[in-house]
Amino acid sequence: MPALYLSHGAPPLADDALWPGQLAAWSAELPRPKAVLMVSAHWEEAPLAIGATTSVPLEYDFWGFPERYYQVRYPAPGAPELAADVRALLRSAGTPVADVPERGLDHGAYVPLVEMYPDADIPVLQISLPTLDPVRLMEVGRRLAPLRDQGVLIVGSGFFTHNLSALREGGVPAWSAEFDDWGHEALEAGDADALLDFVHASPAGALAHPRTEHFAPLFVTMGAADAVGELTEQRSVIDGFWMGLAKRSVQFG
Repeated sequence: MPALYLSHGAPPLADDALWPGQLAAWSAELPRPKAVLMVSAHWEEAPLAIGATTSVPLEYDFWGFPERYYQVRYPAPGAPELAADVRALLRSAGTPVADVPERGLDHGAYVPLVEMYPDADIPVLQISLPTLDPVRLMEVGRRLAPLRDQGVLIVGSGFFTHNLSALREGGVPAWSAEFDDWGHEALEAGDADALLDFVHASPAGALAHPRTEHFAPLFVTMGAADAVGELTEQRSVIDGFWMGLAKRSVQFG
């Protein structure tokens, strides 16, 4: 299976005229996954934690939205076998793993999945970001890479630029466009060192990501690609901007 990094948007993504169709077209091009392993910007917990594996609830981890966004359902099957494989792969490498069986899918996970796999018939497992250190996250991705050979779609879900407090009314802020251009070029060049040091190596890095949790899932995806020599085999499937933020989404392999 390929490995993906996608920009997940907020619950109103579902109302956008373009983005849901882009996500649906992307999933239609992919081989059908046996399961989806999701790493979202919205779950940080150390040690690395495994979420619900049987009945998988949703976490409505947002506030102040219209009621209809809290009525969305996504009754995907759990993935206990995948959870066991994740534990084995990480623990064999010395990475501690915890279980949080009541933790469901947050909006970084289910919002894009509703558009990509609307039938909710593919098992889904979410794991936490155990750190925001890019090097350590890339190593987590390398450890998880064997799952790709088992038909598991590894998805890092974030946002290519993410600074809500610096958005202005209308248009695309210069910092968002500049970071998006830089990130695209670095991905095209397979420049892992620059991406790992994105806060300092990029233009407007501190503005594009004043806190780095929305870029962090990219490094799990990069590690899953790098482990099999596919770091340069990538393409931006979705680009452009949504409410001023870069929605660049990338496929490796």
